[in-house]
Amino acid sequence: LENIYRFVEEKGMNPFQAAIEGTREIGLAVLATTLSLLAVFIPVGFMTGIVGRFMSSFGLTSAAAIAVSLIVSFTLTPMLAARWIKPHREKEPDEQRDAEFAQSEEHGSHEILRGAESNTASLVEQRKEETEKDSKDSWFYSKVEGVYMWMLRLSMRHRWAIVVLCIAAVVSIYPLFRMVGMAFLPDEDESAFQVSLRGPQGTSLAATQSILDRISRDIRQQIPGVQNTVVLAGGFGGGGGGSSNAGSINVALAPVSERKFSQAELINRTRGLVRRYQSKDYRVNVSGASSIGSSLGLGRGGSGVGFYIAGPDIQKLDEYSNALVEKLRADETFRDADRSLELGSPEIRVLIDRAKAADLGVEAGDVAQAINILSAGQRVSTFAEGSDQYDVVVQADEQYRRSRNNLQYFTVLSSNGGTVGLEKLVRLEEGLSPASINRLNRQRQVTISASLPPNASESDALARLQQHAASLNMPQEYRTGVTGQSQELQRAYDAFLLAFLLSFVFMYLILAAQFESFIHPITILLTLPLSVPFALISTLIAGQTLNIFSALGILLLFGIVKKNAILQIDHTNGLRAKGMNRYDAIIQANRDRLRPILMTTIALVAGMIPLVISTGAG
Repeated sequence: LENIYRFVEEKGMNPFQAAIEGTREIGLAVLATTLSLLAVFIPVGFMTGIVGRFMSSFGLTSAAAIAVSLIVSFTLTPMLAARWIKPHREKEPDEQRDAEFAQSEEHGSHEILRGAESNTASLVEQRKEETEKDSKDSWFYSKVEGVYMWMLRLSMRHRWAIVVLCIAAVVSIYPLFRMVGMAFLPDEDESAFQVSLRGPQGTSLAATQSILDRISRDIRQQIPGVQNTVVLAGGFGGGGGGSSNAGSINVALAPVSERKFSQAELINRTRGLVRRYQSKDYRVNVSGASSIGSSLGLGRGGSGVGFYIAGPDIQKLDEYSNALVEKLRADETFRDADRSLELGSPEIRVLIDRAKAADLGVEAGDVAQAINILSAGQRVSTFAEGSDQYDVVVQADEQYRRSRNNLQYFTVLSSNGGTVGLEKLVRLEEGLSPASINRLNRQRQVTISASLPPNASESDALARLQQHAASLNMPQEYRTGVTGQSQELQRAYDAFLLAFLLSFVFMYLILAAQFESFIHPITILLTLPLSVPFALISTLIAGQTLNIFSALGILLLFGIVKKNAILQIDHTNGLRAKGMNRYDAIIQANRDRLRPILMTTIALVAGMIPLVISTGAG
């Protein structure tokens, strides 16, 4: 559209012819831009993992819309431009000079003709200046263009200085990336957060309910902006697997516009409030709510890390995980560090004297089966009475199951014939066991989790956590790794690296085919790394992290920046093909393409502003 408008204004074509010629001139650039944009978005559509669930629909939808826009730009847009653009005919001085030139041509005098040719050359420059002056471009745009052309000529005179600045900009990507940090999801204000409680094993449901009610009452009375609280005792949402010693409190806050403090500030206040309930036996954690992370089962809402230790010995896992949790609690980077292992469940271990059992013809499986039948019971048959059917269960009478001392009355069959009393074969030992045993690759596993401050870098926190784990000097049979949201962060990082790599490869192949050159695609793609430092700087200024959404923004930025380079280089090649020298072609092409680049860039920024200034939950 802008190119057709330029043909009408600067070259004086009628709109119909300008629509044809303007579209023809920029056709290659439009085709190259569209196909290379498809090369950016199609790899996004095939990303895997949880990131793929977020991004695949976006990538495929964008690719389809961009493909349709190519058809529109070659058909509907030129047709409407040919009908709706009106040429300006306020050129009476020009028409008068043209008439004078035509009259001078009729005299046939060489001297007059030579003078007329000289006058025509000056007329061309004068008409060009007047066209620029009389066009619809505003005074503001003429100033912008003047400053841009001055900067462009200055850059062309000091090319090596520009190259050094570009190299410095690319090198700055790594330190800026370290400063910004990575997170899987951005911190959200969902106007809600959760308080989780876990007490010692054996705590009754009533006791758990009582403590949760007291914490809930304190939160409603002392934390501003709290609308209501919901107490869930019995492990639902508290990480206790449905046990009576765990529970949670869901806290609903007033909308963002109706409270003075952010969700993060209120969470910090709540942490200070519940500190009085913290003890060696009782663990109280406060975490933000996340509509995305919670629905995907990524663990705690908001920023957080997940880490596991796997190995053969549960006692060693208890020792190592407890030491690591203590290190995290002493580190200001982490909040509410906790672990999944609980060794508080009392148990009685039945230890078999294998030598005696062998002498008496009793196998370990027989002992286990006998204890199971007599204490827990076993269904052996069914009994039918009319239309009702009942299970027949063999089990010791309750009075013999009430105390472990009654174990001596239990007997087990011997392969030698007869029965043997269990008191001759086994001894009892009291101990503690975990409430549940989690395994990874058939090895026992303990998960360590912790929350992070607002807008903290999950990647930096994971690096510190791994340093703490390495300081424990665990044997080789014990392995560590990331889990939950932290694991998805690494997968997202790998997925985006693959998407970036595929986009670069596809863009190069498409541009090489379009321009029939191996050099021009490199020139175009060199502009992409130069945009990354400024994307990171804007993220740093906004106090955000590099998460899956800002990474997608950088991928989108690649498509926009590349489009600008295609417009400039394609027009430069066209002017050089007409005989213009390289310097003049570069200057003229960039002047001609400044307006469409500004139009598209400002339009895109304007479209993003509502997303930036929008408020509300999430």
